[in-house]
Amino acid sequence: MENKALDAALGFLRRRAHAYRVTFTGPLAEEVLADLAKFCRATESTFHTDARAHAVAEGRREVWLRLQHHLKLSDDELWKRYGQGAPAPRAP
Repeated sequence: MENKALDAALGFLRRRAHAYRVTFTGPLAEEVLADLAKFCRATESTFHTDARAHAVAEGRREVWLRLQHHLKLSDDELWKRYGQGAPAPRAP
């Protein structure tokens, strides 16, 4: 039974990653990702002396990182990050 649950979880993760990749592929997607990278502070510090401003910036960056994980990581790497530590199930 546990293997079925793992298989279902991995299937869900693969479908979700596929949806991200389909959505964020192509010339318009590149334009959107460039805008989001700037808005989410993808390549700069989120530090701010105001704790609330810092928290907002960290939240934006967390969204950016999730996008990047789903666009760039392999299924196995995604599973390690989001699969709660269980090894990815393998086809028989």
